[in-house]
Amino acid sequence: MPDRPETDAPEDAPQDVPRGAQLSRTDRSRLRRSHARGSFDRDVVNAILDAQPMCSVGYVIDGRPYVTPTLQWREGDRVYWHGSSASRALRASREAEVCLTVAILDGYVMARSGFHHSVNSRSVMLFGRAQLVPDAEKEPRLCAFVDRLWPGRAAMLRPNTETERKATTLLSMPIAEGSAKVRSGPPVDEPEDYALPLWAGVIEVQTRATGLTPDPRNAPGLTPPDHLRHFRPVG
Repeated sequence: MPDRPETDAPEDAPQDVPRGAQLSRTDRSRLRRSHARGSFDRDVVNAILDAQPMCSVGYVIDGRPYVTPTLQWREGDRVYWHGSSASRALRASREAEVCLTVAILDGYVMARSGFHHSVNSRSVMLFGRAQLVPDAEKEPRLCAFVDRLWPGRAAMLRPNTETERKATTLLSMPIAEGSAKVRSGPPVDEPEDYALPLWAGVIEVQTRATGLTPDPRNAPGLTPPDHLRHFRPVG
């Protein structure tokens, strides 16, 4: 991520980050630290967005910064998020410059000194102008959001009412300016520290679904559909 301090690996540490179509490199998106961990590769950015629906959106109201957690989803070269039409955050973000971030924790990196402890992670920071999605496009976009997580579920649900659509604001932003940062692998210690009698390595971390809890008001005899029983977060 731009401007994020990194002190646990040299700038030339090897990283397995594929290269392909690139995002725009601007002064605010250029990588100022740990360049080897950074990527402007669109495929890398897309994979992180697709793996983690939880995001944070930064914006400014009356000259003061705010960051709001929400859910995002990607369709092609655009990222979408939604909320209440009464939301102060969404009202402030309409047609305004915002910063959207996604981060995935993959492991705690246990080094031989506190200074070199770190985390294995994947993250994305995107910049752009949020755009209001027209009312006519809300329903297909919201259905796409549901089906992104649980394929086939949108067709099973009661359609959103006109009142519900009016109560929902949907914003999008082109995936054009930003960068990703990926750290993986073991700790990078000082050369003389490798001889110390200390265990070092990685505590692996995964996101997983732990079970289904039925709504006590479910109709009798209902069983979870396959898209719920077999749900696995991408992570």
